Amino acid sequence: MKHLKKMIAPIIIAILFVIYFIGIALAMTEIQELPVLYRVLLIGVPFILAFVMIGVCIGRIKEIRSGEEDDLGKY
Repeated sequence: MKHLKKMIAPIIIAILFVIYFIGIALAMTEIQELPVLYRVLLIGVPFILAFVMIGVCIGRIKEIRSGEEDDLGKY
């Protein structure tokens, strides 16, 4: 739990982005005039981005727990 303060910001940002992407996808379901292909893309892409954001957040938490807080120090 010593890294909890460093994990709060990535978790909050990830939650905000996931809510944003899901909100976009749900808003696109309200547009009835779009062809099916466009609706699939406009709904599917935000959900994919939400899952990617969750994966990035999990990766960042693993980095923080392992002690690699600054990736730029490697280069």
